[in-house]
Amino acid sequence: ILYLPVSKHLHIFLSFPNVYFNKLTPRGEMNNMPEIMNEVKSMLGLVEDTGVMSSDIPKFGANDVMDLSWKNVMDAYSCTECGRCTSVCPASITGKKLSPRKIMMDVRDRATEIGSNLRSNKIEFALDKSLPLNKTNYNDDKSLFNYISKEEINACTTCNACVEACPVTINPLDIILQMRRYQMLTESSAPEEWTPMFTSMENQGAVWQVPQTREEWTMN
Repeated sequence: ILYLPVSKHLHIFLSFPNVYFNKLTPRGEMNNMPEIMNEVKSMLGLVEDTGVMSSDIPKFGANDVMDLSWKNVMDAYSCTECGRCTSVCPASITGKKLSPRKIMMDVRDRATEIGSNLRSNKIEFALDKSLPLNKTNYNDDKSLFNYISKEEINACTTCNACVEACPVTINPLDIILQMRRYQMLTESSAPEEWTPMFTSMENQGAVWQVPQTREEWTMN
């Protein structure tokens, strides 16, 4: 028991609490973003628009390990590296670069790197050199995107196959979604091929370029 936490078999130690703290909501359910939801409701006239704009620019998604939840990090350290998630991933099967197994290993490696740098207490890793080094005052000019490419996260079809296949209820999809939200909403760097889809959803209310009156026949 004393050896497991410092060995390569840490996942054996963490698999039990990881399963215990698994979400009770449906596995395919995505976390809502209140800022986006309120904006959409305002556009649809479902809530009253106060006209007050906040001066703070919200940050969407996750750029680094600190933006992930403790459960996401526990998922990474609970990974048994069995590869079942990648073996059932349709993107991986069809030759795409995405591997859910690699995603979890990259998150674990990045978390380990940050932890090692914090324990070193070197001032070079401090964002503000005048303040003590801690997780809120940390910067090494790297992020999860140095480990996980945008090509990988954009290849995900959000089919949830990796989540269903994992024997210890790890959720790689949640991490992928958070990184993709950061890429698109914070960096505004969505793939060029996706732009017509977003435009259609904003203007027509549907992925395909069809008019909003397409459902009028149901009222007759």
